[in-house]
Amino acid sequence: MSIVALFDAARARLRPLPREALGEFVQPRRVLGMPRAPRIVPRGEAWHLGALLVTDDAVLATGDIVRARTEARRGYAAESQRRRAELAAAARRGGFAEGQTVHIGWTVLDLGAVAAGAASGPLSLRDGTPSVRWSASGGWMPLAAYLDERVGLLEQPPLGAS
Repeated sequence: MSIVALFDAARARLRPLPREALGEFVQPRRVLGMPRAPRIVPRGEAWHLGALLVTDDAVLATGDIVRARTEARRGYAAESQRRRAELAAAARRGGFAEGQTVHIGWTVLDLGAVAAGAASGPLSLRDGTPSVRWSASGGWMPLAAYLDERVGLLEQPPLGAS
C-alpha cells in the first residue's frame, strides 16, 4: 500500500475522533514603539498520532506541545520551566481556551519525497516499506502498523487515560 493510501485509510478511521489544535508562535508588531507580548495563534487542527500530526490534507512532524493557561507570576527552579510557562501564556493570549492542548513547532512532511525514497522528518522508506521513527532515539517501525496502533489508541484509550 502506498504511503498516501496509508494516510487516507487512517483519516477515514480518524474522522469521528476529536482533534487537537495547531498553533504558530508570532511576535506582534510594535505599537507606537512599544513591544507587544508574543502570541501563539490558531493554525488549524490535527489528530495527534505520536510522532505525527495528521490533518485533512497534510501530515506533520510533531513539535512541542503546551496547554494554554493564564499567565501567573511564579518562581521557577529551571529556565526550561519558565520557557514552558511563557509558551502556555502565549497560547492563552492567542485565543486558546484555558487548558487546551496546542501543538507548536510542527513541520510539514513531504509524502511524495518519502514515496520516492527520500526521508522527510520521521518518515522514510526502509527496505521498500514506508516506516516511521517514533522517537529521536527509537528504532524504525512499519508505518502501517504504527498508524493502526496509534489510531486504535485514540479509538479505545487505555483505562485511566485522560
